[in-house]
Amino acid sequence: MNKNFLFAFLFIQNFFLAQTSERILSAEKWQFKNSKEQKWLTASVPGTVHLDLMNNKLIPDPFTDENEKKVQWVENEDWDYQTIFKISSKELENQNIDLIFEGLDTFSEIYLNGKLLKKTDNMFRKWEIPVKEYLKLGDNLLQIKFKSSVNTGKELAKKVPFTMPESPRSFVRKAQYQFGWDWGPRLVTAGIWKDVKLNFWNNATIENIKTEQKSLTKQKADLHFQVTVLVDKEGKYDILIDHKTSQFQLKKGKNSVDIPFTINNPKLWQPNGWGTPNLYTIKVSLQKDSKTLSQQELRIGLRTVELIQEKDAKGKSFYFKVNGKPLYIKGTNWIPTDSFSPRIAKEKYQQLIGDSKEANMNMIRVWGGGIYEDDEFYKACDENGILVWQDFMFAGSFYPSDEDFLNNVKEEVKDQVNRLQNHPSIALWCGNNEVDEAIVNWGYQKQFKYSKEDSLQVWKDYKKVFHEVIPNTLKEHLTSDKNVYWPSSPSIGWGHKESLTEGDSHYWGVWWGEQPFEMYNDKVGRFMSEYGFQGMPSLETTKSMFSGNPDLNLQNPTIKAHEKHGRGWEIINKYMERDYHVPNDFIKYNYVSQLLQARGMQIAIEAHRRAKPYNMGTLYWQLNDCWPVVSWSSIDYLGNWKALHYQLKRSFENQVILAEEKNGILSFYAVNDGLKNFEDVQLELEVNMFDGKNLCTNIFIPKGKTLDGILKFETIAIKELVSDSDKNEVFLNLRVRDKNKKLIAQNNYFFSKPKDLKLTKPNITIKKISSTEIEISTDVLAKDVYLMGDTHFSDNFFDLLPKSSKQIQLSKPLEKVEVMSLWDTFQTK
Repeated sequence: MNKNFLFAFLFIQNFFLAQTSERILSAEKWQFKNSKEQKWLTASVPGTVHLDLMNNKLIPDPFTDENEKKVQWVENEDWDYQTIFKISSKELENQNIDLIFEGLDTFSEIYLNGKLLKKTDNMFRKWEIPVKEYLKLGDNLLQIKFKSSVNTGKELAKKVPFTMPESPRSFVRKAQYQFGWDWGPRLVTAGIWKDVKLNFWNNATIENIKTEQKSLTKQKADLHFQVTVLVDKEGKYDILIDHKTSQFQLKKGKNSVDIPFTINNPKLWQPNGWGTPNLYTIKVSLQKDSKTLSQQELRIGLRTVELIQEKDAKGKSFYFKVNGKPLYIKGTNWIPTDSFSPRIAKEKYQQLIGDSKEANMNMIRVWGGGIYEDDEFYKACDENGILVWQDFMFAGSFYPSDEDFLNNVKEEVKDQVNRLQNHPSIALWCGNNEVDEAIVNWGYQKQFKYSKEDSLQVWKDYKKVFHEVIPNTLKEHLTSDKNVYWPSSPSIGWGHKESLTEGDSHYWGVWWGEQPFEMYNDKVGRFMSEYGFQGMPSLETTKSMFSGNPDLNLQNPTIKAHEKHGRGWEIINKYMERDYHVPNDFIKYNYVSQLLQARGMQIAIEAHRRAKPYNMGTLYWQLNDCWPVVSWSSIDYLGNWKALHYQLKRSFENQVILAEEKNGILSFYAVNDGLKNFEDVQLELEVNMFDGKNLCTNIFIPKGKTLDGILKFETIAIKELVSDSDKNEVFLNLRVRDKNKKLIAQNNYFFSKPKDLKLTKPNITIKKISSTEIEISTDVLAKDVYLMGDTHFSDNFFDLLPKSSKQIQLSKPLEKVEVMSLWDTFQTK
C-alpha cells in the first residue's frame, strides 16, 4: 500500500469515526466489592456478582453439590462496580457522547466522576444517558452501585395493603426464575449483565428503524422503512436504503420519516418444514453532504403471520396462518439456558436452535419467567425457520399497577419491541405466563385472606397491565403487520372444560394431577402450549452435579438437591411403576426415567396430531435447562439429547402414521403437515413376532384419495390382527406409501405397556464403519436401544427390529460404544 493511499484511507476512516463511532466500555478493567467493605476485587462485564465471587474464589459453584444453599446470602447484600477509562481530546471533540447500558440488574445508581447520572429499576431496559458535559480529558471514573433486589422488593411490597403471592419477586422487574422455580435454583443476581458502551455522534444519528410489510405477492413486496433520526444540527439529510436515496429536511431533536421500498420477485421466509427461511440484508445509512453519519444493517424476512380465531360447532379455533396457509405448530417452550445468562455463548444459542430444527420443530415459546433473549437467539430462529411466541416477562403471580410500575413496564415493552420487531421469526406477543390462571384458579386470595376489595384490586391491576398498558404500547411502537397480541397463556386454566375448546391450553393433569399418560388422548385442546413430564439428564450431566467423584445413588443428597420439584421423585416413581420395571441400578434407573418421559410426550403429541385440524399446535414443556437438573427438558444443561428429544424428532416428522386404540379397536391416521399433497396413498400393516416371524400383512386403501392434511383409514379389531397370538409378543409395523410406492411414513405400535412385553435377550452387535459411523444390528427385537458414550449419536433410544441393522453417525470418534436395551431392565425388578 503506497503512502498517499494509506493517508487517504486513514483520513476517510477517521472522518467517519468523527461522525459516529462506538466504544465498548465492557472491555475496560472492572472491579467490584460488597458495599460494606473496602477491598476492590476484579470483575467481568458483562457478568453477575455470583460469577465474580466465584472467579475470586469467595463462593463455591452453586451448580455443584448442595452449594446453592451456601450462596443465598449474596442476594441480601449491596454491590458496587467501577472502572476507570481514558477519554482522548479527539473523542471530546464529538458534539454528542452517550453512555449506554444495554442491561443493568436491577436497582442501581450510576455515577460518572462522582456525579449521579441516573437511578435504574429494571433489568430489561436500555439506559441511554448524554454524558459529554460530565466527561473530562484523561481518566474518568464510572461507578454503578447496586441495591439488593430482594430487600428493595420487600420495601415495595409494604406499599400494598395485602400480601402478594411470590413477594418480593412480583415487585421487581428482573428475571423471575432467579427467585427459584421447580426446575431451577434460587440465585438472585446483581450486576452489569449486558454491554456498556460510549456512542459518539455528530450532526445526526439513526436511533431506530422499523420495517412494515404493506403488501406481499409473488411479483413484489411493498415495504415501508420507518427511520427515527436524532438530529443535533438542523438541515437537509439523505437516507440511503440499499443505494436508493431519499432527501429530508430534518429539525433539531427527534425526527421520524417513512420511506417506501420495493423488492421484486420476493423470496418468502418459510418456517422449518415448508422451505427455506429466506432473509434479505438491507443497509440503511444517514448522510449529509455525501458524508456518512450513521448506518445500520437489517436482516429481514418476507412472510405473513396471522392468528386465526373463528367460532365453530365445538368452540373457537386457534391456529397460525403463515404465508396464507394454516401451519400446524410443532415445538417447545424455552427457559433461560443458564442461571447466569451473561455466560451463555452464541454457539450455545445456535446449537439449541439447530437441535430444535433437527427435531422438526417450527416454533419456540419464550416463557415469561425468564429474559427477553439475546439477539443471537432471535438471529438463530430467523436463520432456521423457527417462529417465536414471545411472552413478556411476567409469570405465575400477581403484579401491582401503581403509576411507577406501569411507566416502568411501558418503557420495558418499548425497548424490547424496538429491539426485536424486525425479526421475521416473531409470530406473537403474549402478555404473560399463567397470571390470569394464578388469579382465577390457584387460591391465593383464600390463602392470604383477601377481602372482596383486595380481590377486585388484583383483577383491576391485572387488566391495567395486560389489557391496557402492554397492548397500547405495542400499538404505539409496532408496525401494523407485527401486532399480534395475546394477553395471557393459557387463556383458560386446565381445570375448566373451555380450556379444551378455545384459546391455548396448559394441560397439567398429567404430572401435577398425576393422571395416567393415556389421559392425553382425551384432553386435547385447540392449541396445547404447555404440557410435560420430567426425566433425568444424561449420565455426563448427572456426574457434573458433583465437585468431586460422583456418587451415583438416588439417595445421595446432591442428586436429591438437583430435583427442584417438591414431589418430583415420588411422581416419577409412581408413573414408572405403571409402565416399566423400576430398576435398582442407578444407570438403568436413569435410562428408564428418560424412556418414561419420552413415552409420555409421545402419547401426548400423537393425540394432538391425530386431532388435526381441531388441534393446530403442540408446544411441550420444555426444551432446555439452566443448570444440571432432573426436569421436563428434552436437552440437558450440557447440551445432551435426552430420550425425549430423539423421540420428538420422530414424532414431529412432517408426515407420520399414527395408531389409536379404543375398546379393542384400532384406528389409523396418516398426517401430513407439509406443503406437498400425496395422492393414492395406502397403508401397509405388518404383524410381527418379536423374533421377526411375520403373522400377517394387510394393505388398506383409504376412501380419501389425497393426503393433504389428515387421512383416517378403516378401523380394525385387535383380535382380528393378532388372532390367537399373545399380544405381549407381537407388534405392528405401519408404513404409508404414495402412488409410486415410495415410503412416506412409518411407525411401530405395541399392544402392551413396556413392562408387560415378553422380550427375549437380543444379540446386539456393533460394527465400526468409520471413525464416526457405526452399524448396529440385532437378531430379535431390541426395544429402546440405548447407545452410551461421550459423543452425540445421530439416533438413540430407538427400536431395532428383528434381523435388521441401522447406521448411526457419531459427532466425534469413540473407542468403544456401550449398548443397553429395555430387556436389560427386566433383570432388575
